[in-house]
Amino acid sequence: MILINVRFKPLPEYVDNFRELVDEFTTATRAEEGCIFFDWARNTDDPSEYLLNEAFQDDAAEAHVNSEHFRKATELFPTILAETPQIINTVIEGKTDWDRMAEFQVG
Repeated sequence: MILINVRFKPLPEYVDNFRELVDEFTTATRAEEGCIFFDWARNTDDPSEYLLNEAFQDDAAEAHVNSEHFRKATELFPTILAETPQIINTVIEGKTDWDRMAEFQVG
């Protein structure tokens, strides 16, 4: 599994409608074969920041970055962001999906 976490800082005028602006990219990415998840969250400690948590099967990330919707996103993002996003990109060998937390159980 390739696990990617990205921090996005939209320009002030795009903070409130950022999710709408990236909806086409989000929908297309979620439909990709090999996409495990692609989830946005607004940082509750800094509402001007959005966090993207995404995961792909090991062989799917290359197709993602070579897709037409990714190319369009690389053209869109510089026009709506205040700074270059920060990213953590990690390969987790043998992982293919979520696990249940081992430290405690519910129910």
